[in-house]
Amino acid sequence: MAKRGDYFGLRYVVSLILAIIPPTAWICGAVTRFQEGCWVAGLIRLIFGWNIIWIIDLILMIISKHILRLINV
Repeated sequence: MAKRGDYFGLRYVVSLILAIIPPTAWICGAVTRFQEGCWVAGLIRLIFGWNIIWIIDLILMIISKHILRLINV
């Protein structure tokens, strides 16, 4: 069985490709946090997700196969 990535339970390779492309990483990161019920984190990703959070998400997706989860509110 293939390992799962962090975006919507997709395979890791698909999630990594989505994380590499900035607009999809921005949208998928926000939607993922909204689906988890973390509304504040989702809004922060919508506002600030296009810059440093994207770079951190990309690094963490490569290393740990998960996006940044700093705020769980």
